[in-house]
Amino acid sequence: MRNPSFSSHLRRLTIALALMTVGACSTATKMVEKDGAGKRIDTTVIPNATPKSEPITIAGNKSPYEVFGKTYWVLPTSKGYKETGIASWYGRKFHGRLTSNGEVYNMYGMTAAHKSLPIPSYARVTNTDNGRSIVVRINDRGPFHDERVIDLSFVGAMKLGFADQGTTTVLVETIDTEEHPLSTIKAPLIPKVSLKPLAPASQVASNGNYLQVGAFSDVTLARQLQGKIQPLTSQPIVVRNQDNLFKLWIGPISDNIELLSLKALLKKTANLTAFSVSP
Repeated sequence: MRNPSFSSHLRRLTIALALMTVGACSTATKMVEKDGAGKRIDTTVIPNATPKSEPITIAGNKSPYEVFGKTYWVLPTSKGYKETGIASWYGRKFHGRLTSNGEVYNMYGMTAAHKSLPIPSYARVTNTDNGRSIVVRINDRGPFHDERVIDLSFVGAMKLGFADQGTTTVLVETIDTEEHPLSTIKAPLIPKVSLKPLAPASQVASNGNYLQVGAFSDVTLARQLQGKIQPLTSQPIVVRNQDNLFKLWIGPISDNIELLSLKALLKKTANLTAFSVSP
């Protein structure tokens, strides 16, 4: 087979590096370019991905990142993630291109793209229509359609039985190989935080409720948690000194729907149980 020209190779490399830089994978391109299926094979010879402990990489985990004018955040941990939604697949057009973390995409490999799970992560994906289930390794970003939760390799879609129809409803459940708390994720995931001074009760605003996410006898522990959850919300986070306890409050939040959404986000992404308090 004839080797490609240097200019052609350089052009493909430039495109791949540009996608890695913005944290968006080839999936973003799929929204405007037509993809295609690969060769049909015996999927029984393709084993599931084997979950193993891997460090969270810098490549592919830029957070936040923006695609088509929308901002996405990488979750601080894959632990406990569970979601039902629409799965799609990508195939021949992206076979051999680089994924978000710099690996080569193989449409016959048991991999997937996800908008917010840390790379790499492992997940069990179950087709809710037929009960078929596979295990994939997430090494790419996407799909950037609001209604879709995961983009599987072509062979993954074949094994789940929806390659011909294009999409299906799935349950995505991460497989915990090793806990990666916020404090161990590398620099691109957690921006530097300017911690505010302790807020006495007299200085806490009253135009809305707060979410309390912790109460500590040691202010250092409260500060640590304050820094860890800061990337998850644009709301102010204060450490309040009350009754010899250092309480971590988020708010004030006047919109009850926003308050409940943030409470659910904290539970889902950081396994924190928050409750509403009034000043």
